[in-house]
Amino acid sequence: MDAPTSYQDQLLFVMTGQRQGDGFADVDIGTLCPALLAPYRDLERRRHDYPLVLLEEPGPDGFTLPLAGVVSRLAAELAPRGIEGERLRRHLLRLERELRALVAEGHEGRLADLWPVALERMAPAATTALRQLPADDEAARAVLAQAAETLGAMKLDGELVRCDERVPARLVTMAWRHAQLAKAREFHRVVDALMRQLSDIRRAAWVHSQAGQQPQALRLAVSARHAEAFDFEVMSRLVARRAPADELPAARRQRIEWALAVLSRQTFWPDARAEDPLPQACVFDNCAAAMAAFRERLPEAVELLKAMAVAELEVAGRYVEAEHDAVFRRYGLESLGAEDFALLPDSLVCIPPARNDARENAGLLEMLSSGMPVKVLVQVDDLLQEAAFGTGHFAFGVRAARLATTAMGLGGRFVMQCAVSALPALKARVVQGMVGHGPALFTVFAGSPRPAAGLPRYLTAAAAMEARAFPAFTYDAAAGANWAGRFSLEGNRNAESDWAMEPLEYADEMLQRVRENTAFTYADFALTDQRHAAHFAAVPRERWHAGMVSAGHWLELDEAAANRSVPYVWAAGPDDRLHRVLVDLRLMKAARACLLLWHRLQEHGGIHDSHAERALAQERAKVAAETARAAAAVQAAPASVPALAAAAQGPQAATAAAAPLAEKNGAAAMAAEAKPPSDEAWIETIRCPSCNECQLVNPRMFTYNENKQAYIKDIDAGTYRDLVEAAESCQVAIIHPGKPRNAEEAGLEELLERAKPFL
Repeated sequence: MDAPTSYQDQLLFVMTGQRQGDGFADVDIGTLCPALLAPYRDLERRRHDYPLVLLEEPGPDGFTLPLAGVVSRLAAELAPRGIEGERLRRHLLRLERELRALVAEGHEGRLADLWPVALERMAPAATTALRQLPADDEAARAVLAQAAETLGAMKLDGELVRCDERVPARLVTMAWRHAQLAKAREFHRVVDALMRQLSDIRRAAWVHSQAGQQPQALRLAVSARHAEAFDFEVMSRLVARRAPADELPAARRQRIEWALAVLSRQTFWPDARAEDPLPQACVFDNCAAAMAAFRERLPEAVELLKAMAVAELEVAGRYVEAEHDAVFRRYGLESLGAEDFALLPDSLVCIPPARNDARENAGLLEMLSSGMPVKVLVQVDDLLQEAAFGTGHFAFGVRAARLATTAMGLGGRFVMQCAVSALPALKARVVQGMVGHGPALFTVFAGSPRPAAGLPRYLTAAAAMEARAFPAFTYDAAAGANWAGRFSLEGNRNAESDWAMEPLEYADEMLQRVRENTAFTYADFALTDQRHAAHFAAVPRERWHAGMVSAGHWLELDEAAANRSVPYVWAAGPDDRLHRVLVDLRLMKAARACLLLWHRLQEHGGIHDSHAERALAQERAKVAAETARAAAAVQAAPASVPALAAAAQGPQAATAAAAPLAEKNGAAAMAAEAKPPSDEAWIETIRCPSCNECQLVNPRMFTYNENKQAYIKDIDAGTYRDLVEAAESCQVAIIHPGKPRNAEEAGLEELLERAKPFL
């Protein structure tokens, strides 16, 4: 560790990426992974957010729930308190491990269907582990078998999915389905009520018309049991004498008939009693097809929305032909906004990684700009592609990582970005975007396509967020009037810092335990992708030296210091041996560019806001200048009696005596300028040191406020002599006696002379 730092071969690698000399270890970089990720390589042995259960029925848990959450819910529901309950909880956890293993092996299906398969697989282990209590095992197995039936009753059943390249689309599609089911229910509720009320208006008019008062119509209005008691011919002649041919004006009847016809033949939402009440033609894999389908159905949508608007006015009795006829004659797309489409289906576009190119992104931005009611998923699986035209720089997913920030500039939109590992934790944000009016964009990183060291996709996705390569953020234009309400960095660990920090523990060459707080940088994330092994070089322990600095620290250095240093990241091999891995300059520049983008997002989130920090610095400078002027004024003022007495005892005593005065009265000069111009007695209360000397003179005249600082409570409770003596006894000379209020007071000439220093 104390070897000389002039390892030219290491510096050459950092600057050029070329390995020359003997300063490198013979290690396969593809087998190494970032040291902070090493404890999580065997992810299936840990309880985490995956596998997920896609909940088919909308409920309080939203559209998905982790398998661990389902098992915990069942344990709370089924396991009794005490030892027996603890045994059952252990069985449930063992069953959860078997389910995880099934999903990892590629098994797919509903949780209720995979449950008995996992239960059968755990049977031998359970019998062996608890051979002494076979009866209890059978009882526990019976409860576990019945738990599969409980899943449906608790609305916890659904497709069990693992974290793979398909899961972003499956999750977003399920969230879209839940949002559309809620829309369908609300649409049918509103439209069915309008149709029923319009039919009531039409029927009421018919009942009061000549046709509605004919004998046969009157007979139908009376129950068959009492029909023989009436002569409907005579009744018809009596009631139909003055009945109009049609109680409804012709124009109104025509509007009602037209609105009923449009509402009844709408094809946007299937019948509520249909097996699948969701529209089938609203899911696409590209923007062009989605926009073409929307434009094709736009005239029908405008007609439906117009019919609903007319129906609402007619039902409320507020349709005024002189006002509304002209409005509805010109009613068209230009009359509508995003909120008008709130009850119509939203299109769903899931763009796969293979189609995520510049042409598709241009169509996406055009579609979002149009305000079309669409929810778009852009799935990203590569954040480390090289830049085009051989420029020698990383593009670091420029089209993917910057797409969401570009979409924020379009105005009233919902934009969300996160890795697939964070989707379960941020599902409330997904729902927020799905139920909102207008377009919404979700960009999701699904994990590295070629992970190094066999890392699972979930781990590489989480690493992208930790390394700020694909940070999570949400922008909702409808959530507030400013950035503080609209923008959120929820989901990012240590969002106030440049990098996520994590303690790294290892044993040094003396086998002593070492614990370091380590930054997980963009370079650490690049180490998870074996395609970029050329940017790294392992160094044997005997070649470590003081000139090697961690990547996070290297990025904080100035240019001169950085050029003299060698950046590295910690890595672990299959045998858990710790390595220092050098990082070349190309990758470190990419890390710096990644950090710049993160800083911009932090500013959007109100973290390290440059405008606020500049204003704060200006205010601090202003306060410091005012304090300095006040201190200079205090030093220029005559020394108080205690200070003079202390000066006679020596400089140290004088400094000690003057310290309270300078500390408590930094604004002495300003306070002196603020004294009232009248001859009234007054106290500089803000400078009072609470010495209690004035109250010893006259406690009825002087008292303390809530801050234990003196003020004149009652000027008439004492004499002018009391004011002068209090001024003389005050340690900081803040009592100003003013002029006497009683001209007949004895000894005024002497008192006025004594009061002059304090006026």
